[in-house]
Amino acid sequence: MTTHIGLIGGGNISETHARAALAIPDVEIAAVFGTNAEKVGRLCREYGGKPYGNLDEFLSHRPMQLAAIGSPSGLHAEQGIAAARQGLHVLTEKPIDISVERADALIGEARKAGVQLGVFFQDRCKPDILSVKNSVDAGVLGKPILADARVKWYRPPDYYSNSRWRGTWDLDGGGALINQAIHTLDLMLWIFGEVKAVQATCQTALHAIKAEDMLIAMLEFANGALGVLQAATSVFPGYPRRLELSGSEGTLIIEQDRLLATDLKKSAPDLLKNSEAEKNFSSSSPIVSNARGHQAVLEDFLRAIRTNTKPRCDGQEGRRSLALVQAIYEACRTGNRVNTNL
Repeated sequence: MTTHIGLIGGGNISETHARAALAIPDVEIAAVFGTNAEKVGRLCREYGGKPYGNLDEFLSHRPMQLAAIGSPSGLHAEQGIAAARQGLHVLTEKPIDISVERADALIGEARKAGVQLGVFFQDRCKPDILSVKNSVDAGVLGKPILADARVKWYRPPDYYSNSRWRGTWDLDGGGALINQAIHTLDLMLWIFGEVKAVQATCQTALHAIKAEDMLIAMLEFANGALGVLQAATSVFPGYPRRLELSGSEGTLIIEQDRLLATDLKKSAPDLLKNSEAEKNFSSSSPIVSNARGHQAVLEDFLRAIRTNTKPRCDGQEGRRSLALVQAIYEACRTGNRVNTNL
């Protein structure tokens, strides 16, 4: 049976959603909504679907079972709630929204409507990262000690100046942390567990934006481990993301979504090391050249719809990283150690 998907948003990430959807058998683009008629029209010509400039009319389009949201972050909950009230399943880009209160409203509306809610955290589906997650869960690192994450990326000035929403507090919810580094923060939570407190500092070092383009946070995990996160869009020319996870039994290092090193006291033959290099160069470009991660999220979400089970990253999971982001921003504003409430 064919699944008909509607796209909300006309930019780069909605095109990624379209490419991911059409790579799956029996999936079609039914309709596209956006405020830029030229971009929406181009998406429809290239990937199919009927163009809409009115959200209510878009949400009434049938057949359509699912809305994939790729609009500015501060609109995710509002548009997701509207879709859920029309009986549509909702799969939104990260972050789920820019405030926990809005996220909770979306989660509640989806539950009330009886529809599935998921968030595009595609790194959870990448083979090496999933292998690391499963191995840490199995105890290969022993007692968790330290998580060191570096998202030292670069975005040119026009990345912000050509956008009405990037780097703003009202639609982006912040800067390098909530837009770029939230994927890495999600992995730290997913693999190492809950964070109980944070300290942080940030600056706007390079770009003409209100939000930060450089941030450093120290995390205190509930299991006793410590973590450090560096997040930036101001580090030229941009370097591959790196996540180092250390425990009493050794260290695992992920770089550019590949398992780079397995320095363990005991061998771990079940650890998968993917030989294929990651083709996305997020460190220096916002363009998603490889849509396979988004495709994997969408495939998982479609399975959840068919089987009435939880997707790999549902609304509640998506909320965790947002709550931590808000705690980190509070620590930046106040200069205090902030207890989290994830």
